[in-house]
Amino acid sequence: MALHEGALRVKMLFCCRTLHKFASFSGARSLSKHVSSQSVSPKPPEVADDHLIYTQEHFALKEALRKLIDQEINPYVDQWEAEGTFPAHKVFKILGNAGFLGVNKPVEYGGLGLDFSYSVAVAEELGSIRCGGIPMAIGVQSDMATPALARFGSDELKKEFLLPSIMGDKVACLGVSEVGAGSDVSSIKTKAVRKGDEYVINGGKMWTTNGTQADWMCLLANTSDGPPHKNKSLICLPMNLPGVHVARKINKIGMWSSDTAEVFFDDVRVPCKNVIGQEGLGFTYQMLQFQEERLWAVANIVTTMDSIIQETISYTRQRKVFQQPVLYHQAVHFRLAELQTEVELLRSLLYRATAMYIKGNDVTKLASMAKLKGGRLARELSDSCLQYWGGMGFTSDVPVSRFYRDSRLMSIGAGADEVMLGIICKYMDTLPRK
Repeated sequence: MALHEGALRVKMLFCCRTLHKFASFSGARSLSKHVSSQSVSPKPPEVADDHLIYTQEHFALKEALRKLIDQEINPYVDQWEAEGTFPAHKVFKILGNAGFLGVNKPVEYGGLGLDFSYSVAVAEELGSIRCGGIPMAIGVQSDMATPALARFGSDELKKEFLLPSIMGDKVACLGVSEVGAGSDVSSIKTKAVRKGDEYVINGGKMWTTNGTQADWMCLLANTSDGPPHKNKSLICLPMNLPGVHVARKINKIGMWSSDTAEVFFDDVRVPCKNVIGQEGLGFTYQMLQFQEERLWAVANIVTTMDSIIQETISYTRQRKVFQQPVLYHQAVHFRLAELQTEVELLRSLLYRATAMYIKGNDVTKLASMAKLKGGRLARELSDSCLQYWGGMGFTSDVPVSRFYRDSRLMSIGAGADEVMLGIICKYMDTLPRK
């Protein structure tokens, strides 16, 4: 597709969505102001032209999302953090009407039909939300619970679950991890036993993001007694079925505004037609979903790390120690330079992996490397920057302390650091031979 054709396609689809959104939510901003903003790129033309993977359309998408975040999300973040949850249905409906929950999903199911680089651009911009929990919840909806459904699901399943998720009418969650099976996905115990044209599901899921508010779950369950990598299936599970019990909302050290649930299944009956793709290929489908999830997570946290560095620069420039700004001490400005360099290196790895992925290449190794580096750098950066905030950094009143709490999950969720290392070693052929 030529560049001008691509731009026209994005603007037609995207502006129609945003027009509908701003007609539905009064007081957000005037329609004329919003439509005119779509024709102005937030970056100079030469920046977009020289970008590794982004075009003017990407920057237009990012600018529109940033305006929505500044008006519809960031003003309420502190309140939602204090309450330990956010109104997922309301926020997702706003995002869905504006087209941000399915930028790389098929047009016939409500998406924009663009490639995954646009999802990365959205993930980057969501990093401007002033906490980690809400972006994570949005990412589950757009790039963690739905990729396999969009790629392998039947038309009937897509209409029932994918379309309303993209439009923001239904909240999705992903049911993979269990009490005894987190990063070791092959060890899950939840079973779905076929009885006639239904599955009867028993078991439970742990650490389920969006779990207390979700309308449906993309559930990974054992559907046979075969080998652990070939006996699993992904199933679209409505959360209002008899036997589905949200046992509790889990309290966490970070990601406060994102609800996390423990869910149990007691003889839950689901039609066999709710299986995504082919029965027994669920493990493979989930591994494919993980690639997008890991790249999405890296894109999201890179933006936040940029913000934390900049806010630390601003704070240390005005805070004085021994008659001079903290920033002017060589140890401080040198350390911030080192951290910014590491962020730029991670961003380059992200863009390289994304460019290869949208061309159909296997980026498992690169995605694993990016996820590993992202988690470790987030811990390193948050610790260093918090130190320069002094006593203020140890309070809950500043972004750096929130990032310190929230970012710790990056090295655990979607595959722990150690799992990433194992995957990388597998591709390097350095694992012990049996």
